[in-house]
Amino acid sequence: MILEYLGSLNHVMQALMGTLFTWAMTAIGAASVFLFKTINRKVLDGMLGFAAGVMIAASFWSLLAPAIELSEEMGLIPWVPALVGFLFGGIFLRLADRLLPHLHLNEPIENAEGVKTSLHKTTLLVLAITLHNIPEGLAVGVAFGAVAAGIPSASLAGAVALAIGIGIQNFPEGLAVSVPLRREGFSRRKSFFYGQLSGIVEPVAGVLGALAVIMMRPMLPYALAFAAGAMIFVVVEEAIPEASAAGNTHIATLGAMLGFAVMMSLDVALG
Repeated sequence: MILEYLGSLNHVMQALMGTLFTWAMTAIGAASVFLFKTINRKVLDGMLGFAAGVMIAASFWSLLAPAIELSEEMGLIPWVPALVGFLFGGIFLRLADRLLPHLHLNEPIENAEGVKTSLHKTTLLVLAITLHNIPEGLAVGVAFGAVAAGIPSASLAGAVALAIGIGIQNFPEGLAVSVPLRREGFSRRKSFFYGQLSGIVEPVAGVLGALAVIMMRPMLPYALAFAAGAMIFVVVEEAIPEASAAGNTHIATLGAMLGFAVMMSLDVALG
């Protein structure tokens, strides 16, 4: 029923609906602050590991593999667009990381990255999560755009599976922002507001990704791989180190394995 409804929409609306869902999952995670003020660090690390596993699986099953298949169908050297797009995705996130002021979770404000600024710690924290949500929204938008472009290897069910997987892993991201803010003395409403705010960039990135695919169809293999490279950068540079920072490596690893298994199952079953 959901697929039928989405099938009746144009690709931009499909991308918007998909990324509104991923943003909503961020908001639901942030809303956890209304239930409790703190969260067990082992539970949080397991959830962050789960998010990392989902992103790794989505990068291959939903983005890189279709990019390689599409390159073959277009008569290109199969591995070239995937390689170029993947590397440029990582380079883009690295440049944004260096330029945009932001602060990683559980870090003192003295460790803020990017250009020097007088922004408040809360703003820097939200900017960090927002920056790393861009590739997730872009990935969902590109996936729906690929369906609209008539790419044989792309399917509406596969795009929906990707949106569901990204949405699931957004839950701990929203929680990971709102709960620490509450612990620092922010009101529940403010903690929730800043927590969900980090995910609002995903609908914007999703719509832009869908539009770009239709306007520049030959670039689709590169766009898919670009989103994959950007997500892997986030996993290696952010998610895994944060999940292991408190010494709960085994719990984070098990979470990552579970997240990978869930996303792989979703993609194969629905895609």
